[in-house]
Order: sequence, then C-alpha cells, then structure tokens
Amino acid sequence: MKLLSLFKNSTPNNPNLFLTGGDEFLNDYLADAYIHADRFKALDLVTIDCESDGLDELIASLTEASLFAKRKLLVVKHPFFLTARVPKKYQSQLAQLQKILVKLDQVDDVLVLVASYEKLDRRKKLVKMLMRQMNVVTPNVRPYEVAATLRGIMTAEGYQIDARALQVLVTRSDQVLDVALGNYRKLKLAATTSKITLALVEQQVDLSLDQNVFEIFAKVLAKQYDEALLRLDDQLRYGGNPIQLIAVFENQIELLLLVKILNQRGQNEAQIIQKLKVHPFRIKLALRNHLPVEHLAKLLAGAIELEYRYKSGVYRSAEFLKAFILNV
Repeated sequence: MKLLSLFKNSTPNNPNLFLTGGDEFLNDYLADAYIHADRFKALDLVTIDCESDGLDELIASLTEASLFAKRKLLVVKHPFFLTARVPKKYQSQLAQLQKILVKLDQVDDVLVLVASYEKLDRRKKLVKMLMRQMNVVTPNVRPYEVAATLRGIMTAEGYQIDARALQVLVTRSDQVLDVALGNYRKLKLAATTSKITLALVEQQVDLSLDQNVFEIFAKVLAKQYDEALLRLDDQLRYGGNPIQLIAVFENQIELLLLVKILNQRGQNEAQIIQKLKVHPFRIKLALRNHLPVEHLAKLLAGAIELEYRYKSGVYRSAEFLKAFILNV
C-alpha cells in the first residue's frame, strides 16, 4: 500500500485493487509491489492473463476454491472485456462475469485488476460496478512529476538518493518514468547499501541518445567545439546516424526557442514548466541560455534544411553535420 499512497486512491481501505491508465510498466510495478505485501503472504497467488489464458480460465479462477489456502489473491492482467472493442462471441462469458463480480464484496478472496488501457468503456455496467466495488488507482505521471514520483517510490521502498543523483538518474532516463524505474531496478541490484549515490548512477546508467546530443549541444553553446566534436564522433562510431542526431538537435533547439519566447512574454520558470510539461532541469538550463530568439529561429531553420538534404540524399557524409555544429 505504500507505493499506492503516492497516487489518488478511490477507497484506500479496500483490498480489491483496480489499476487503470495506459502506463503498463508502472501499473505492473505497482501491482507487483502490492501483491507481495506481508498482509497477503498467507493467500494463494493466482495470475490470469485474459489475452492468453482466456475468459473461461478467469471465470474458473473466480469461482473455484483454492487448493492451497483458505483465500486467493487473484491478479487479472489485460482484462480486455472492460474496453469498448469486445467481440460478440464473448457476450455469454461477460454475462457470467457480471453475475460473479456483483458479489465481489461478499467473498474473502482479493482481486487485483491490472487494466493498462488508455480508455475503458465506462458506459458498461460491469465497469461501473467494478469502479464502485474496488479501490481504483490511475497513476498518471506528467514529465515534470517524474523526479518527485521516483523519489517517492524509492523512499517507500527504503532507499535514499540525494538531489544531484536523482537529477542525473532522471535526466539519463529522458524524463520517462518507465525508463527511470528500469534504471532504478538496476541500481537496486548494484547497490550495497540503501543509499543510491551519484557515483553509482553514473556508473550503472548510460547516457541516452537524447542526453548525449544534449551534452553535445551544451558544449557547442559553451564554445567547447573540440569536446563537442569528440562526443559527436563517439555517437557516429557507436551506431548513430546524422538524421537521428539532427532530429534530436531540432528538439533541443525547439525547446530553447519555446522557453525563450514564453519567458519574453512574462512567464516565469514554474509557469513554463507547467505549460511545456518538461523536466524542470531542462527548463532551468534553457533559461540560462543567452542566444537571442532570432538566432535560435535561424538555427532551427538550418537544422530542418540540413535534415531535408540528408533525407533527400544530397548529403551523405557526417561532415555536413559537423559543419552545422561548428556554426552554431
């Protein structure tokens, strides 16, 4: 329950859990932590994947008594019958499920539904009934909330991390919570104590393509061209191609341009973060940039033209990309 408390719970004291929302990785992470809580250790754990096991297997699991314990903990993944697109051939099984689940609050077994879909069919009687009878949690996390959410998960699991190490971890994860959680799992395996250090993060978590390009662009803006070209050569050597790199450069320039324009219109750092839904560290760095809007707009136009020339086959060598960087 510790991790679930980081998100809005419809009925926190209800053991029957209904995880919704499109983030399957996060939902699975939360469900796994929930079912392995001490309070459920005596229960017989049964997992049903509706897509691979079928609805008949689900119905049987819901109605049959456990062979190993007095109570069951039933985890149901991919309950497609709660979405709008359900083939008519399942109508009979849906009717059975509705008759069974209407008595959910009268049974001792615990049900965990992991419905990782962008949308459920909330018009369905079954969906409405389950949302009334279960603790509904929809863990939507915006990009600028990733760091706080990740810290909350770490704290709930007994780990500590300082601000700088967390910043590097989130940045190297491209501000994507699923990626950050995957990297956090690696760090837990590598850690010898409950403290996640900056040294451990830098050792275990590689820079992503986006982050590598960000570092190249930062070196260019600092007029450290030799270092920028060395980093660029590394990217090209390890499989990056000019078109990929230019696309990321364009994103970097667009962000700088947007931040600069919004700041000129009187919006402060917090307002810009809220509007662009970007990690605060990126916004902070963008605000420190002193290139004028006109120059950034010219750079963006140049990057778009460069990308077109590579895609059309006019340019093939990486030297044209290097020339662009040297002219920033």
